[in-house]
Amino acid sequence: ERGENLQNNDKRGKKHKQGWRRMGSKANLQFLLQGGDLLKVLSPSWKKTRFLKLQEDCKTIWRESKKTFKSNQTFDSIAAVRLGRQSEGLKKNTEEQVECRCFTIVFKGRRKNLDLIASSEEEAGSWVRGLQKLISSLNNLSADQAKDHWIFSCLRKADKNKDSKLSQQEMKNFLQLLNIGLDDDYAEMLFKKCDKSGSGYLAGAEIEHFYDLLTHREEIDVIYGEYAKTTGFMNAGNLLEFLTKEQREKLTLADAQKIIEKYEPDEQAKGKSLLSKDGFLMYLHDPEAMVFNLDHKQVYQDMQQPLNHYFINSSHNTYLMEDQLKGPSSTEAYVRALLKGCRCVELDCWDGSDNEPVIYHGYTLTSKILFKDAIKAIKEYAFKKSDYPVILSLENHCSVEQQSVMAQHMSSILGSALVTTPLGDGMPTNFPSPEELKGKFLIKGKRLNKLEASFAEAAEEADNTDVTEEEESSNEADDEPKKLKLAKDLSDMVIYCKSVHFNSFEDARKNQSFYEMSSFKEGKAVKLAEESANAYIRHNVEKLSRIYPAGSRTDSSNYNPVPLWNAGCQIVALNFQTACTELDINQGRFLVNGMGGYVLKPAYMRDAATEFDPITLTRGDWLQHKTLHVMVISGQQLPKVNKKKSSIVDPLVKVQIYGVPADVSEKETSAVANNGFNPSWNENFQFDVYVPELALVRFLIEDHDSTSDNEFIGQYTLPFNSLKMGYRHVPLLNRNGDKLPSAGLFVHVMVLDAK
Repeated sequence: ERGENLQNNDKRGKKHKQGWRRMGSKANLQFLLQGGDLLKVLSPSWKKTRFLKLQEDCKTIWRESKKTFKSNQTFDSIAAVRLGRQSEGLKKNTEEQVECRCFTIVFKGRRKNLDLIASSEEEAGSWVRGLQKLISSLNNLSADQAKDHWIFSCLRKADKNKDSKLSQQEMKNFLQLLNIGLDDDYAEMLFKKCDKSGSGYLAGAEIEHFYDLLTHREEIDVIYGEYAKTTGFMNAGNLLEFLTKEQREKLTLADAQKIIEKYEPDEQAKGKSLLSKDGFLMYLHDPEAMVFNLDHKQVYQDMQQPLNHYFINSSHNTYLMEDQLKGPSSTEAYVRALLKGCRCVELDCWDGSDNEPVIYHGYTLTSKILFKDAIKAIKEYAFKKSDYPVILSLENHCSVEQQSVMAQHMSSILGSALVTTPLGDGMPTNFPSPEELKGKFLIKGKRLNKLEASFAEAAEEADNTDVTEEEESSNEADDEPKKLKLAKDLSDMVIYCKSVHFNSFEDARKNQSFYEMSSFKEGKAVKLAEESANAYIRHNVEKLSRIYPAGSRTDSSNYNPVPLWNAGCQIVALNFQTACTELDINQGRFLVNGMGGYVLKPAYMRDAATEFDPITLTRGDWLQHKTLHVMVISGQQLPKVNKKKSSIVDPLVKVQIYGVPADVSEKETSAVANNGFNPSWNENFQFDVYVPELALVRFLIEDHDSTSDNEFIGQYTLPFNSLKMGYRHVPLLNRNGDKLPSAGLFVHVMVLDAK
């Protein structure tokens, strides 16, 4: 009740709760609020009862064990809820007969899953339906609702004695939770300003007034006031002037009218076709008005080009959850990579017991998973995020016998989705397109012979399994090719991605077919990209290239993918298990085109006679010199870095450009002391961008520290050509690439042709 009392002090809070009740449906919500006992599963023998229930805030799950230990878990940390024995843990630790009673709560980031068993099938279904609906409703809150939601959760925490009032000390606690550091004099002045009754605490309308003072945004007042020329409101004509002059949108008066109808919360204003300041701010917070061009969110590129004409979102050692020496291997790692849009996953295959191949990082203490379990997980999740083809990159260390088992598993599990013969009739001369390969799996690995041999009637069948073939170097080995005995049934599954050793660009041009591809260790690839960039680009016009991290990166760290993309390399494989700048950049690169994992390379990187060189930048179609102007205006609801109550961030913003060497740049604002709630900078930057099609822009917010390295707060990366101009909000992502629910940055962007 106390949660409702505080929320009901503001009509917005009340509306939101009603919204959640509607979206969650009463029965499901009532079930979650009542809660119940569930079995938590950690091993075949460790199954303990845990009482779970939804808190009144409709955002937090309260968990009590039979010990005195209790904990809360917020919904914004939950990625998904899966019914049945879908997780690796439940498959390993439970029997098939409890299938219908099992479910898994999957958390964002790198936290372990929570595997649970309900007392009945109906109860499991109720938990899953209820949790899924609440997660969906929270994910679909508008920016304005998310802000209110977050502020009211902080209000509840600050109200220590739960009397639905705020004392002056509780107000200070509240401000610290909001990431605002105020000196005592200003805090006292703010409190007295709101305490109209002089009672020494804030209640009811006083809390609402306090909330309005906190959330007031002066910069929005200024912009709105410039265009609100109709009795203090914007009419459709005023709004259209703002949209065309400031935002550089190509819209009509009818479009402006639709925006008013969609975003104006006041029915009287809407009836007069007027947009209030609240409606204006709601529009600016909507995804359609943010810094990322929503036209690029859908598939908008030509998907009929050959497969090698695309950058492909790719993972290295996909099976690992952590480091490369002793970390766990898991099928969940494949699920997470695929759900993040990855289209090329790696399987490091070794002989296992009982004639069952396993996947792990060879010669290390990383744990093992069954090859067949990995293939099942890949099959189930491959096309949930994208319909475009998935490449299974096999690092094959198995005996001939277990290679045949691998082939049998892939054939039986993947079925007709596995490409085992070339598309069309006769021997192909080029790759099929992502469009033609929708819903398909391609195998990348060794092959006993040329693909052409299977079309030559006179060719003898290579049916003896002891034929040897060169194998690409593993991460730990040197660059000398090895010998590998290869099973014919596995070899025959390799159609468009045959692994071969790289000798030179000239050798590849003369002796390799289009489907023969090489893998390059990062050091060698970077050297080629620096010293022979144009030759590398031409090589990649004809063939595929895969890049992988150096074996010395035992901590699963990553290399910068940008110089390799600049050289036209398609499969630039990164350690998805490691949160880092390089993975942020990768997420930004593949943010566009439906997040389908395939991004079309620029035309000058698909031309066999191209003269493009990202290092020397001679004249050509690629040179489209632009000037980027960015004004960093303000931030909103930045999260704490240090969770201590008294810790407040000192935020600064870095604007970074990634691309060809001439475009790489970084500029930063000054730090704002003790304010993560609504810091203001109003600082202008200018950048020269010469090759915009390859450029990415990254907005990074850090907590300034004068005695040590700054700490990460949030970031957002997007392609330069996906920027929208004018006044724009920038959403912020955390270290794991998940959206920070209420945090944001407000900027002004302008892109001009350089003189």
